[in-house]
Amino acid sequence: MKFSITFKNVDAHDAVERMVAPHLSKLQRLLKTYAPDLVQLHCAIAKQARKEEYSFTLNLGLPTGTLHCVGEGYDVAASVKTAFSEIEGQLKKHKALVRHDYEWKRKRPHGERGG
Repeated sequence: MKFSITFKNVDAHDAVERMVAPHLSKLQRLLKTYAPDLVQLHCAIAKQARKEEYSFTLNLGLPTGTLHCVGEGYDVAASVKTAFSEIEGQLKKHKALVRHDYEWKRKRPHGERGG
């Protein structure tokens, strides 16, 4: 996976990278099906100018599509956690759509009840 991170108005670069590392390892486990050189993850963390809030943006480029999410919080850890949890959910849903899981799901007949 190609990974890059951009900082805007944030001083603690090493601390943010340490917070991101465990989330990256979990994301790489979910991305085993894709070739590592075709997956790009770009992160941007910015501190809001007028209020004490951080915004963590993730852009995940895959061969089958692009996923985007934003996590906002009053500290860096909260914004990182919300963004990565959202992108993991999007990735699981995207992989299910690519596999055509909806075609294989069994439909219950309407009006009939088991009993």
